[in-house]
Amino acid sequence: MTASTTAPGQNLKINGERLWDSLMEMAKIGPGVAGGNNRQTLTDADAEGRAMFQKWCEDAGCTMGLDTMGNMFATRAGSDPDALPVYVGSHLDTQPTGGKYDGVLGVLAGLELVRTLNDLDIKTKHPIVVTNWTNEEGTRFAPAMLSSGVFAGLHDEDWAKERTDRDGKRFGDELKRIGWEGDEPVGERKMKAFFELHIEQGPILEAEGKDIGVVTHGQGLDWTEVTITGKDAHTGSTPMPMRRNAGLGMARVLEKVDEIALAHGPSAVGAVGALEVYPNSRNVIPGKAVFTVDFRSPDIDVLAKMVGEMKEAAKAICDEMELDVSFEKVGGFDPVEFDKGCVTAIRSAAERLGYSHQDVISGAGHDACWINRVAPTAMVMCPCVDGLSHNEAEEITMEWARAGADVLLHAVVETAGVEG
Repeated sequence: MTASTTAPGQNLKINGERLWDSLMEMAKIGPGVAGGNNRQTLTDADAEGRAMFQKWCEDAGCTMGLDTMGNMFATRAGSDPDALPVYVGSHLDTQPTGGKYDGVLGVLAGLELVRTLNDLDIKTKHPIVVTNWTNEEGTRFAPAMLSSGVFAGLHDEDWAKERTDRDGKRFGDELKRIGWEGDEPVGERKMKAFFELHIEQGPILEAEGKDIGVVTHGQGLDWTEVTITGKDAHTGSTPMPMRRNAGLGMARVLEKVDEIALAHGPSAVGAVGALEVYPNSRNVIPGKAVFTVDFRSPDIDVLAKMVGEMKEAAKAICDEMELDVSFEKVGGFDPVEFDKGCVTAIRSAAERLGYSHQDVISGAGHDACWINRVAPTAMVMCPCVDGLSHNEAEEITMEWARAGADVLLHAVVETAGVEG
């Protein structure tokens, strides 16, 4: 991507109070039980949040587009009708016990930058499009980033619409039910660039005292489901040397997962968050254990090496304990390197505005990771308290939100080009 040669002046800044008010108003829709939000995708609360976002966008002079996956595109016209639009946005859906900022900040900061340009009567050559991607969280309908994945060609639309929630309800049916299935074909829009602002979801920026994270890469991910099979037996009457304890085998593999991730640090990480033992009875030695190993790294070779080392270690542990082990890859994606031109626009904006900043690697998946496949893309991050997200206690400050939105504004305006 080639940025505009004219950078906006350092006095160009968003209205931080107005952005904060918008965040608080959106947080009233789908409130959680502990101060956060439960506005899961394709629920009535999601429909209500979408309607309010559309009204705000139309009040700001934008026209709303809606594709067949429910992705929303609010367009502020540019002076050149043939110029490719600059896109900005994130998602409005939340976790069941989610915070008020994850995803929402990126959408409403996009709206705020449009409002700011309107206030100052600034015209851009390229149109600016504020986007709300459907089902980024993937909590109700797996996988995550589902609709941006369809847009980028990773998923088939028919397959995506067949995804079901825990109650067996289909994505496609629920999208129609809440009234947010559009008729625009998915993925036909062309972009000059895409920018996404997001809370860090980690502790680095706050710990380092930085205002802005310039996201250069997104970590690759591998989910491997491991099944260890031993033999169910009575915990009281089976001698210790004669046990084939699948739960103990799992525990030893879990320790290896931690060792492997530490050995490939500092950027690599690994853990097991989902695990089950069978028959899961107090007085029965587990005969089977099933768990998913989550490895992440910005280096695809390191990612593959960690998975290989885990499998080798698990096999050795299970052989020694007379247990059987099998592996199945159940999810993953390759590492992402964001567009250097977009990354430079973000870094330059932070420097021009006097905000402290550092390069960071995103440890979580985002819609930007998929859009990066079809358009020049980059991300801005702001700190969050204690690095906590996907939790109702998720918190940021107005100053952090303002700084992130200011950098977003400058990067987008520089890329879209200012008239006059």
